[in-house]
Amino acid sequence: MKCSILFIPSLAFLLFIMKRLLPFTVILFICLTCYSTSFAARVDTLDVYSAAMQKTLKVAVILPEQYKKSKKPLPVLYLLHGGQGSFRDWLTKTTDTMLVQHLADQYNIIIVNPEGGLTSYYFDSPLDKGSQFETFIYKEVVGKIDSTYTTIKDRKGRVIAGLSMGGHGAMYIAAKHPDLFCAAGSMSGVMNINTKTWKVPEDFAKSRADNFAKLLGPPKDTVNPYTEYTIVGLADKLKANDVKLIFDVGVDDFLIEPNRDLHRKLVANGTPHDYTERPGKHEWAYWTNALPYQMLFFHKVLQANGVQ
Repeated sequence: MKCSILFIPSLAFLLFIMKRLLPFTVILFICLTCYSTSFAARVDTLDVYSAAMQKTLKVAVILPEQYKKSKKPLPVLYLLHGGQGSFRDWLTKTTDTMLVQHLADQYNIIIVNPEGGLTSYYFDSPLDKGSQFETFIYKEVVGKIDSTYTTIKDRKGRVIAGLSMGGHGAMYIAAKHPDLFCAAGSMSGVMNINTKTWKVPEDFAKSRADNFAKLLGPPKDTVNPYTEYTIVGLADKLKANDVKLIFDVGVDDFLIEPNRDLHRKLVANGTPHDYTERPGKHEWAYWTNALPYQMLFFHKVLQANGVQ
């Protein structure tokens, strides 16, 4: 017959073990605490008055941890949201909700998330005075940020990017105002506002087409409507501007064909650009993955400009 002996440690023995392990426990706690607070970017929310639209709009500003420790002017990324979104999207909808703060700290850059309206597409509407988001971004928001924070007040220290509608906005504003931005990026961008080029249900395409007609008037050309307001129509302008370009799209995105079309046009006219197709759809999981690649691209541009 086998006999087993159960060992029950005494209280003194347990106290001895705990005393021996205490220093290691403290060290582990300190390490975990330091890791959890290693990204200390601050988020400000500003009210920015738009004289162009006669209203006040919200803007989120992510300041890297080093901002409060140094008086050195920092570069700025203007990061635009998509359709039906808001200025809070990049801070609340990424699969890693601290992504933007992490990137601000990692690259020591100020990131600005301005309000862009629900379906503005970031151009100035000639018909709707309440939708003047090109002017709001390039003039009123940039002016407010430069007057409020210690920024590099020159194109060599400014970049702009966005997703979907915001991708259109970033490329469009950079094309129109190359004196303000040295680089532009788009993730799943609406490179052509002709909804016939989108792989979407007919009712959605019609709702967006009706929106463009409200903002820009009835299309004069049904084959290539609103050429001057869409990125594929500005390919030659992008070539002349010397703005560094990066854009990407998921292979299952309903906007993949307009992105491929822009890529082909830029290849044909000899415009340098970085274009990538990755697995993914028109969703936050894709944009969460895409933004760090764009940040690396911008970092290299800013480094070449001598500001990072």
